[in-house]
Amino acid sequence: MYFCITQFTMILQSALNQVIETQKANLSQKDAGLKRDALATLPNLSAFALIVSGIRRCGKSTLLFQLLKERYPDALYLNFEDPRLYEFGPTDFARLDESIKASGSNVLFFDEIQIIPEWERYARQKLDEDYKLVITGSNASLLSRELGTRLTGRHITKELFPFSYHEFCTFKELSYDKSSLLSYLELGGFPEYLKQGIPEILNQLFEDILIRDIAVRYSIRDVTTLKRLAFYLLSNVSKLITGNRLKTLFEIGSTSTVMEYLSHLEYSYLLQFVPKFSYSLRKQIANPRKVYAIDTGLINVNSGSFSEDNGRKFENLIYLHLRQKYREIYYFAEKNECDFVIINNSKLVEAVQVCFELNPDNINRELDGVVEALTFFAAHEGFIVTLDQTDRLEKNGKVVHVVPAYHYVSKL
Repeated sequence: MYFCITQFTMILQSALNQVIETQKANLSQKDAGLKRDALATLPNLSAFALIVSGIRRCGKSTLLFQLLKERYPDALYLNFEDPRLYEFGPTDFARLDESIKASGSNVLFFDEIQIIPEWERYARQKLDEDYKLVITGSNASLLSRELGTRLTGRHITKELFPFSYHEFCTFKELSYDKSSLLSYLELGGFPEYLKQGIPEILNQLFEDILIRDIAVRYSIRDVTTLKRLAFYLLSNVSKLITGNRLKTLFEIGSTSTVMEYLSHLEYSYLLQFVPKFSYSLRKQIANPRKVYAIDTGLINVNSGSFSEDNGRKFENLIYLHLRQKYREIYYFAEKNECDFVIINNSKLVEAVQVCFELNPDNINRELDGVVEALTFFAAHEGFIVTLDQTDRLEKNGKVVHVVPAYHYVSKL
């Protein structure tokens, strides 16, 4: 389902009112689903619009419904992807104003409003009129980097991800253990896929993001190369990539075009790119970056990776856990490599090495990587996250805790 709205036919006031009423009735009968951990972190509404952003199908609309049911049961709710609103255009906002006045509510929940041109002006208007406003939508149109100019800073953006390991275990009624961790590694956290188990759900999601959120939005004509690039990156998570290397590999005209593609893939939340740590921003940009996907189930269904890639997908899983807690994540590489260093105000928060299974062949390499990072940042303790091992290692005055992933990622 794609939207390319170039001409508008006015919608009748009576039709708009009917949509609002039927959507409200449908909401009252809807199952709230698994209560998302993110619900507790959402702020109370004030003079700022609350923007919930995230990849498609991760549960943004469900989170909005849970927020409405728990805190704002009298809010006016409108989902703009309703087929009856396909003809809704900017001139119809005046009719929406009439519906809002008739409702008597000062809290507005707008789902997928970004498909309507000039929605930003309307949102700002409602804020100026002292309405409380919550907006969700596909991240391709609700990027925080764009909202600064659209709402002139009057917004708070919250990210939503597919189910965390904690939510996965709650949903599946599983314990935190090796078995459930491996199941999460295979299935990932997209709610609808976990409910139905149909791989085509994740196939279609992958396709929708590439076509709807990227190719159509950014007028990319060479969709085949975009798909090949995305497939390659999804099949090579946890590996180092460079624009020049990808340009050569896919015979793309320029490195700048490659970097544009990578930017689109990142801002759609499909893929994330982790830079090498350096106090120099120029060096961060120049060095290779590591690529990670938004969900391990998405990797398994849509990529060419195989079971022997569990180590790299396992590292991806740990990255996703860290990404939901922190924004400033790097890999560290001097003589040895440490998979993740978390930085806040130029100080180390956490040094994390990821190893599916420690053994005599790799223990020195894994330990040296985290110890070198700890030494560089003058820190004392770090972690090696494994599938199912527990230990306490010491080297050069540094303490490294070996922990099972199902303990490490069970809580945010």
